[in-house]
Amino acid sequence: MITIKDIAEAANVSPATVSRVINNGPKVGPKTREHVKAVMDKMGYRPNINARALVTQKSTSLGLVLAELMDPFFATYADAIEKAARKANTQLLMSSGSVQADTELKAIETLLNHRVKAMVVHAKFLDDDTLIELSKQAPGFVLINRYIDAIKHRCVWLDNVAGGRIMAEYVLKFGHRKIAVISSDFAIEDREGREQGITESLSEWGIELNDSQIVHAAPNQEGGEIAMRQLLASGARFTAILAYNDAMAAGAINTLYDHNLEVPKDVSVMGFDDVLQAQFCRPKLTTMNYPIELMASQAASLALDYAQGKQPDTDVTYKYLPTIVARSSVARCIG
Repeated sequence: MITIKDIAEAANVSPATVSRVINNGPKVGPKTREHVKAVMDKMGYRPNINARALVTQKSTSLGLVLAELMDPFFATYADAIEKAARKANTQLLMSSGSVQADTELKAIETLLNHRVKAMVVHAKFLDDDTLIELSKQAPGFVLINRYIDAIKHRCVWLDNVAGGRIMAEYVLKFGHRKIAVISSDFAIEDREGREQGITESLSEWGIELNDSQIVHAAPNQEGGEIAMRQLLASGARFTAILAYNDAMAAGAINTLYDHNLEVPKDVSVMGFDDVLQAQFCRPKLTTMNYPIELMASQAASLALDYAQGKQPDTDVTYKYLPTIVARSSVARCIG
């Protein structure tokens, strides 16, 4: 095994100089630094990152737990975390929690077993008490897209109730009064919050959203198609559809066209998330922008800071609001 001493002899410098180069330390000139790096590369030397972390007292890895690898929303989330890790010169360790409590727990424990001190965790199915206990095992434990009051300073989250209200108010201002909702079949706070916000907003306009106007299905394009077919088969009357996410909205639009209904001429459709897919729907999808890139960057910064000893302000939480992205799938109601 090649050691620092071997590198020092080959580069004709002291072991202390090699150590400074490895740890990006001071007191090494640019030419010497490049020379030592070249020797390290030539000899195939790879620093021990765990030992380096012990010496520098700096976290050398950032953990990431996400739900699904194929979902465009989580791809955007992972990309933002990766950029933050690269900017901090930190390696990224990713673990998938799928959409079950036991796999979420396993994903987090995998990172803990690798002695990861900084991690950004997306967990929707583990209960609050379990997550609170897990947060005690890693100083840089930060939750994204989840709010728990007891650890609110470790939460970077979206106000889904406000998001639901904004959606409803938007289509109401376009004259729509017959509104239906296609939502996720996962019993998670995102769905509950958005439905609550929609229901509250409609109620303020004297409109009741009954059970026949809300359909739950898988939160993907196929689920949107299934939910839309179910709504049409039920005979429910609507001029606007509010979808849980952009994928479900895209599926709903496909089904509407299959039934010779045009969007937005016959039915307006609004999504949520503003993933890339929303820009390439036909028509282009009016949606709610979920600022996941900003939230992910914030979460990564907090995780790394906390892991390096920064004391959190326990009275602070990090709440974000979604905003409307107006495109072409919502139009004024004429009937």
